[in-house]
Amino acid sequence: MPDSSQLVIGADLAGQPIAQAMRLANRHGLVAGATGTGKTVTLQRLAEAFSDAGVAVFAADIKGDLCGLGAAGNPQGKVAERIAGMPWLNYKPQAYPVTLWDIHGQSGHPLRTTLSEMGPLLIGSLLELTDSQQSALYAAFKVADREGLLLLDLKDLKALLNHLKDNPQLLGEDAALMTTGSSQALLRRLATLEQQGAEALFGEPALQLEDILQPAADGRGRIHLLDASRLVHEAPKVYATFLLWLLAELFEQLPERGDADKPLLALFFDEAHLLFGDTPKALQERLEQVVRLIRSKGVGVYFVTQSPTDLPDDVLAQLGLRIQHGLRAFTAKEQKSLRAVADGFRPNPAFDSLSVLTELGIGEALVGTLAEKGTPEMVQRVLVAPPQSRIGPLTETERTMLIAGSPFKGRYDKPIDRESAYEILMGRKGLAPEAEAPATAQEPSLADRAGEFLGTAAGQALKSAMRQAANNLGKQLVRGLMGSLLGGSKRR
Repeated sequence: MPDSSQLVIGADLAGQPIAQAMRLANRHGLVAGATGTGKTVTLQRLAEAFSDAGVAVFAADIKGDLCGLGAAGNPQGKVAERIAGMPWLNYKPQAYPVTLWDIHGQSGHPLRTTLSEMGPLLIGSLLELTDSQQSALYAAFKVADREGLLLLDLKDLKALLNHLKDNPQLLGEDAALMTTGSSQALLRRLATLEQQGAEALFGEPALQLEDILQPAADGRGRIHLLDASRLVHEAPKVYATFLLWLLAELFEQLPERGDADKPLLALFFDEAHLLFGDTPKALQERLEQVVRLIRSKGVGVYFVTQSPTDLPDDVLAQLGLRIQHGLRAFTAKEQKSLRAVADGFRPNPAFDSLSVLTELGIGEALVGTLAEKGTPEMVQRVLVAPPQSRIGPLTETERTMLIAGSPFKGRYDKPIDRESAYEILMGRKGLAPEAEAPATAQEPSLADRAGEFLGTAAGQALKSAMRQAANNLGKQLVRGLMGSLLGGSKRR
């Protein structure tokens, strides 16, 4: 019988369990398939397996039904029949330790980070800036770091941009980067972001990574669910940028672990195509590098999407566990993609993967696992094991009770607005002189961390400056790929 040292996916057609060693779960993975083929239930099953092994989980609840993890299952009909066909599963209906999060703080604890922590590269992606606008944003962050101006929320950044517009001499050698046009464009983009409700993401108290990794009282890994049912449709860039920030913070803050019997955290990126679509090349390159390197920190990254072709080839090549639900192919382009998916598995002489892909029923998948030595196993046709928690959403009453009983109740719920750039700059205008922040010891400045690509940019064309910045970033992976190196200041 499989135990917590195995990540059990389901059973083959002979009823034998299909699993992968938990110690290989940091080799990342993919859950793919057309709408309605069972991806969400598979994700739920994987989250349970990680939790049972004491591994923390962070996932987005895109459709609003993944939160059923917080209630015990009640299998009936075909689900009950499938359980009966897997006697080795030792099925036991149970609820899992779930923490609910919501950027707007309505259906879970508020989820926040700060502008300083996110840094100008990710913020630039969020705002969809041009090269010249991105360069202006870097220059603004450089001034903020030099002047000791904390950028916590959107009003801090707006105050800073207006201050630089009135006092361009503060930019020094970077003055050429902050034109009137770029400054106004940045302010317009920030206003648009506010209209999307994204201002709720920025502020304090900011999410502490140690809270994500904290186990439940019974030793199971805690499952953290971000309610993205509205966010992914109304502000998909905000959703994608937050997940990229989380990945970057984990990479920067977690120590190297080497070989371990299980990961620290399983991170699920649903609607994974949003992470790569229209993403600046510099950011996409950093993301691919982080995915490759973060496994040594004990983090397994699992992408959930309709087709593997939604992901860059460099990312696909790094994925160990592949769970492919059914696909449909009507056009010549879709048929070509279908063949590419089938070719991504190690062939099994027992069946033709290409044919099976269009025959798979709900809850069935082609599964490619890793052998003990980390080499790919032959693909198997698998019946995915049903989750022990509820298949379907929590009721509003259940959700309210779960939030009320959370170990983080009261910790994140009330926003804190401490003195930062907005208050300091208002003080400098004479509105509140006593609010001027005293000089304090700081960590290495942004200028120190990014000076090599910003300090020489002033004499170049604006577009050239941004490209040079992106190129130089790739030379400094040791110091962090997407977090403080790229313009964020550590929490102070």
